[in-house]
Amino acid sequence: MNFHFSAYMYRLRSIKRWSLMRSTATENVAEHSFHVALLTHLLCEIGNHLFDRSLNSDRAATFALFHDATEVFTGDIPTPVKHHNPRLLSSFREMEEIAAERLLSMVPPELQQTYGPLLSPTKHAGYSAEDNELLKYVKAADSLDAYLKCAWELTSGNREFAVARDQLLEKLDRLHLPEIDYFLQHLAPSFDMTLDELSEQV
Repeated sequence: MNFHFSAYMYRLRSIKRWSLMRSTATENVAEHSFHVALLTHLLCEIGNHLFDRSLNSDRAATFALFHDATEVFTGDIPTPVKHHNPRLLSSFREMEEIAAERLLSMVPPELQQTYGPLLSPTKHAGYSAEDNELLKYVKAADSLDAYLKCAWELTSGNREFAVARDQLLEKLDRLHLPEIDYFLQHLAPSFDMTLDELSEQV
């Protein structure tokens, strides 16, 4: 019997993000998932080394890799659309759960215990307070990646992302995570630099 899980996960590269916006560079969900995993791991390690946390950065990064997996069925529904009203958001959450169940059904039975919690973390046995804390960092990294995309577009002269950038910065501010503040102060400024400018400082 063939299991289609991996083939579907690879199709995340065909799901485009920012569909309502005019972009200088397209972005797909596979790219975004990698970036969010990278940022999640980094935020957790910043927390562990600078703010005395005890976060499992490897597990958090794994959650991040799968955080948008259901979009292979639902597509990337823009935030202004799905958050337009509570009924719409509730319907979208239900769609996500159905998509997660469908994806899980494509995983070999021997592996479903591993991938079930990654595809739908809060719905599976074994979900813990520690996992809940890690998912906060995944959500923070998700917003941070969107902010960096906006910053990138603005650096390229595309003002289409100006309002979104400001809204995301406010959203990040409301998280009250010192790890985010540290990243924005010490790591984010490099995203405004050209390759030559980055090279000069090495």
